[in-house]
Amino acid sequence: MEDQCKLRLRLRLNGTQGIVMGPGRADLLALIAETGSIAAAGRRMDMSYKRAWSLVDSLNTSFTAPLVETAKGGAGHGGARLTALGEELLAAYRELETVTRTAGSVFLTRFETSLAVPPGAKPG
Repeated sequence: MEDQCKLRLRLRLNGTQGIVMGPGRADLLALIAETGSIAAAGRRMDMSYKRAWSLVDSLNTSFTAPLVETAKGGAGHGGARLTALGEELLAAYRELETVTRTAGSVFLTRFETSLAVPPGAKPG
């Protein structure tokens, strides 16, 4: 049923300080884990290093401990990796996305069948 629905749910966790986790931040964390680099993760997302670093800084200050650790150094000597908390919260967020999609699919179908213009169709 979910595969036939064209509407999508996007999970965003908001706190008093704003967005604390969402799809983009989770993707950035996953790419940092994969590449070992904030810059490389940002490039893979077509994001500037400054923007990627800003999101990492926001993630690191939003929780009780940092989610990303960095090592300073020149070419080939620096890098970044997820902390244990970063790995744990990324996994929890991904599981929450799955549960939300599964539980919400019947509701999305109801919204989709009630739209004046079906998703993907151009009005006019």
